[in-house]
Amino acid sequence: MAAVVAKFTSKSKLFVIALSTQCQQSRSFVSRLAEVGKLEIPRPEAAKYVTGQLFLHRVFGYRGVILFPWQARVYDRDAQNLERPPGSTSYAGQEVKSKTHTYYQVLIDSRDSPYIRAQTEAVTFLGNQENSRSLYAIPGLDYVSHDDIHPYHTTEKRPLVHELFDRFLIPTEEGSVTQFTSRETLRAWQEKNHPWLELSDVHKETTEGIRVTVIPFYMGSREAQSTHVYWWRYCIRLENLGEESAQLRERHWRIFSLSGTLETVRGRGVIGQEPLLTKSQSAFQYSSHVSLQAPSGHMWGTFRMERQDGYTFDCKIPPFSLESKEDPSSANPPIFA
Repeated sequence: MAAVVAKFTSKSKLFVIALSTQCQQSRSFVSRLAEVGKLEIPRPEAAKYVTGQLFLHRVFGYRGVILFPWQARVYDRDAQNLERPPGSTSYAGQEVKSKTHTYYQVLIDSRDSPYIRAQTEAVTFLGNQENSRSLYAIPGLDYVSHDDIHPYHTTEKRPLVHELFDRFLIPTEEGSVTQFTSRETLRAWQEKNHPWLELSDVHKETTEGIRVTVIPFYMGSREAQSTHVYWWRYCIRLENLGEESAQLRERHWRIFSLSGTLETVRGRGVIGQEPLLTKSQSAFQYSSHVSLQAPSGHMWGTFRMERQDGYTFDCKIPPFSLESKEDPSSANPPIFA
């Protein structure tokens, strides 16, 4: 059994993958290197990537392919803080200005999924049954910032392993900008599920070198015991920008609903884990869900972080809005036929 566990870049721009092969008799693992492709020069954001572009993720290192772009409003509290005049008061409670930035919907190579520090079932949809809270997940879908794309080219005919790769993409003619382009299936799927896939707002804030990025998504609403329940998912990425390691120990959420309720949620870690952010493994990404009995609300909070010497501090989670949209007439889960 072979699996990707690491990637390296050589001076000739060729990159290789370390494969771990298990010996059946000794149960030991032996690493070997295999050439995969040739890295390309990253593009400035003005020159956006197109459907079918193969890439390596700058932070998580996985292989992926771009499906289509999103134009997001990025609310960066760090940038807002830098723009304040010296000696001015804190921006807390003040409006944070947004800047437009390109993100991409991508497929993750399933061979890499078990070895990256990112939840690979982050994109979920509500079920279509009445009074149902069922969630449908699509494994191996992610949202990636333009800055995290490192494009590459390969001679492999099927360079990425994902059950939707052949359904969504088709090889292009030699000499084309990318090696693959979209099938009609991808265009139809994007149009049908646009309300639930759309990335519109991104929120960022850094505390003592730990940057937290939050992306909320509206999922739809359902009737439950004569009450309208609205659902959102949110994707969170923690990244250590400093030299010192830090471990996430606790989470503390405040959830305000337009109905007037304020809920407090505390607990150990996130999704059953207490990720350690080091210089070599600096990032961790996960997704979760929240429901309200109102069409809008807000969330904010902190992560309790601990340094190796025992020092603890509260890392701010930037406030973000939970806004609903008009539900399309069809509330079916995503289809691929």
